[in-house]
Amino acid sequence: MNKPLRRIAIFCGLLVLTLLLRDNWLQYLKSDSLKEDPKNRRVTIARYATPRGDIIVDGNPITGSVESSKTGLNDLKYKRTYKNGAMWAPVTGYASQAFGATQLESIDDGILTGNDDRLFFRKTLDMITGKEQQGGNVVTTLNGAAQKAAFEGLKKQGGKGAVVALEPSTGKILALASYPSYDPSSFAGNSDDDAAAWKKLQKKYDPNDPMLNRALRETYPPGSTFKVVTAAAALENGKYTSADQKTDSPLPWVMPGTTTQLKNEGNIPCKDAPMRVALQYSCNTVFGKIGSDLGNDKMLEEAKKFGFDTEQFTPVRATASVFSDDMNQSQTALSSIGQYNTAATPLQMAMVASAVANDGKLMKPYMVDELESNLDPIAKTEPEELSRPLSAENAQILQDMMETVVEKGTGTNAKIDGVKVGGKTGTAQHGVENSENPYAWFISYVKQSDGSSPVAVAVVVEDESANRDDISGGGLAAPIAKNVMEAVINSRK
Repeated sequence: MNKPLRRIAIFCGLLVLTLLLRDNWLQYLKSDSLKEDPKNRRVTIARYATPRGDIIVDGNPITGSVESSKTGLNDLKYKRTYKNGAMWAPVTGYASQAFGATQLESIDDGILTGNDDRLFFRKTLDMITGKEQQGGNVVTTLNGAAQKAAFEGLKKQGGKGAVVALEPSTGKILALASYPSYDPSSFAGNSDDDAAAWKKLQKKYDPNDPMLNRALRETYPPGSTFKVVTAAAALENGKYTSADQKTDSPLPWVMPGTTTQLKNEGNIPCKDAPMRVALQYSCNTVFGKIGSDLGNDKMLEEAKKFGFDTEQFTPVRATASVFSDDMNQSQTALSSIGQYNTAATPLQMAMVASAVANDGKLMKPYMVDELESNLDPIAKTEPEELSRPLSAENAQILQDMMETVVEKGTGTNAKIDGVKVGGKTGTAQHGVENSENPYAWFISYVKQSDGSSPVAVAVVVEDESANRDDISGGGLAAPIAKNVMEAVINSRK
């Protein structure tokens, strides 16, 4: 080969090598970033080219897909629909052609669109048979009757609030309601009407913030419901060994390092009251002093065992609840009755009730039971122990105390015939110097005759229009919890 031809051959070889390197760089190194580039519309077109799989509750879909209206501006074939969308929005999230996806719709998008690698065999079979690609389904742990009772209870009460119900033995989420809510169908498409509906739901235009998932993403001062955690800390650290042992609780009690007395609500029998009586009447002085005596470190250790200070993934992320570090004795006292910096999500307080009901074992909360393709399971969630905040013996002492609260204390509105109910009310301060209407809390569980506990519930209600004197956990939140617990019991008969 003469010299000019050899140079041309080398040059062409270098060009081919460059093309190969460029092709591999695009396919293997840049593929993920190109796929996720918002300017790459092909991914969005593919996501909505076929009907999405469904999110399932009690064996029935709560979602669907319909063909989008044909316009010159919309090249996305299918859009999402929802049944009772507002009731289920805290579980499903939304899938919108214009605004993307959240929660289960986002986390399990690959399954729902059919693009997950675990659906390779099905996709290949559909390709061979010429069948339109179908997404897989997400089967939830939710109980439809419990969810309806929770949502309708909040709606009837008005104001804002949330409910979480768990199955203590497994951690399955049975209800997850938030109010006010929104219908994801209203902005599932890509039209001007969808954009207008989306705009109306933003907090800037609706101060009630209906798109906030209050069950998982909002933290509230838990008030007296946190006294259950403080009682657990007292038992676990050996400060008191029974429900009926007298406590060292003077009245009045001045918080250490201050001249401020910690007040109780009304003239109630709190002086040296046993923990059973103190929980029954919700004595601030008893539990504030317990927390102060135990100290910040021991209270923090117990709170963390219940899940405080850690985000939870259900798989939807839940905001971490808060129990602070580096507090002095008076701050620890206030935190131990659910005030000061203490803040909790409704999920967190349902976890507290669940751990007590499950003889001290806290199970990891989850809302996806399994992923399936054409009714065949792809992946199944197995129950997982998260921690053991209490020994079985101490949990049973605390159960006895919480059952007294419902039998003849502040939680009598939660009584259910034929079963034992344990609970704790809470009325938490809200606003600067408690200037706004307080939050009404109730946490509870059911124990059946065989000793099993089918459900634990947490309810929080914030009603700005209610008469301040009428706001209490027992009055506003306990009836909702009762209806949710009854719904679970009745659904299992």
